[in-house]
Amino acid sequence: MEQEQARSLSGGVNQTGVRVFNERLILSLLQRNGAMPGSALARGTGLSPQTVSVILRKLETDGLLQRGETQRGRVGKPSVPMGLNPDGLFSYGLKIGRRSVEVLLMDVCGAVRQQLRLRYPYPTPAVVFDFLRDSMRQIEAALPADLHPRICGIGVAAPFQLWTWHAQINAPAEALADWQTVDFTSEIARFSALPVHVVNDATAACRAEHMYGRGKAYRDYAYFFVGAFIGGGVVLNHRVLEGNQGNAGALGSLSMLGPDGQEAKLLDLASIHLLEQRLRDAGKDPGQLWQLPMHWSGFDAEVTPWLDQAADAIARASLATCAVIDFEAVLIDGALPDSIRAALVERTRTALSTLDARGLIPPRIECGAIGPNARAIGAASGPIISQYLLDTNSVFNAAL
Repeated sequence: MEQEQARSLSGGVNQTGVRVFNERLILSLLQRNGAMPGSALARGTGLSPQTVSVILRKLETDGLLQRGETQRGRVGKPSVPMGLNPDGLFSYGLKIGRRSVEVLLMDVCGAVRQQLRLRYPYPTPAVVFDFLRDSMRQIEAALPADLHPRICGIGVAAPFQLWTWHAQINAPAEALADWQTVDFTSEIARFSALPVHVVNDATAACRAEHMYGRGKAYRDYAYFFVGAFIGGGVVLNHRVLEGNQGNAGALGSLSMLGPDGQEAKLLDLASIHLLEQRLRDAGKDPGQLWQLPMHWSGFDAEVTPWLDQAADAIARASLATCAVIDFEAVLIDGALPDSIRAALVERTRTALSTLDARGLIPPRIECGAIGPNARAIGAASGPIISQYLLDTNSVFNAAL
């Protein structure tokens, strides 16, 4: 596989009154590419060296940037790369899943500082929000007090219309009904004044891949996250699309034919809850699929046919998405052990090669790089983006 590089940002302006935009632009470049000297930032943004210098000094004073080692031995004066300060900014990520809830504290560089997890048979608002409150108290008790003000918000990743999934996760309908009227911001405001950013869980996973994984290497791609239910995301021109209703890339709802020739959804063919049922039918405990660290050893008889079915369905879904948008790649990730994810990607490539692709250019099928934590990490990135980075496709058009 050829070496992958992050495609870069440009589009700064020097006019008075746009410093906030330029600060976000520089922070976004550093988040995407790592530490860079001021001269490279000036070339990449189109800003003057003087403007970049002023912005860098301010951001360093604010504690958002830190200086690297002076680079010597080149023509001209030594340069000093500037990079994001890992202790400069934090955000909480809350992932509400069908089988578990997770809370993590992430720094601006994407490193998870602390994480707590609770498994349950099905989620209820009382359990989830109590766990979030208690987790935040525990995390902040272990965090130095001077870093508490650097926590900028709480990102929430949750499946949309969670109350409609009771049959698939074997939950009483009345137990999930309260989700239909839950106001996440109001619930969290009972114990925290931090800003709240809510996003679909699969879109959150896509954002994590886009910011911290292999998504940096592609301009346009479709993304599949294989969880209890498979979901997806769409990236166009380096931008994760949320859509008019926040549900762009709802690829799990794509219609196709099942093995019996009947109409089915992708989520009916390529979700982990189907593997859970295979295990139950074989008299095995499906709870082992969710234990950390993840390993699915001893389940080959059930995993192999599930992989074949899922790969065929994802291949067909990948080709269908390319009939709408000319994606250069499809990235596949999930709450899967690394070996299972690699096997799923390889099987999907093989299945795609057998399909009728007339009139289409089949995309590259590649592994995602984040794994089971993608939804919580993507959730935590929401407040950071909304307050400090750029989330627009207008600045992704030129290379450094």
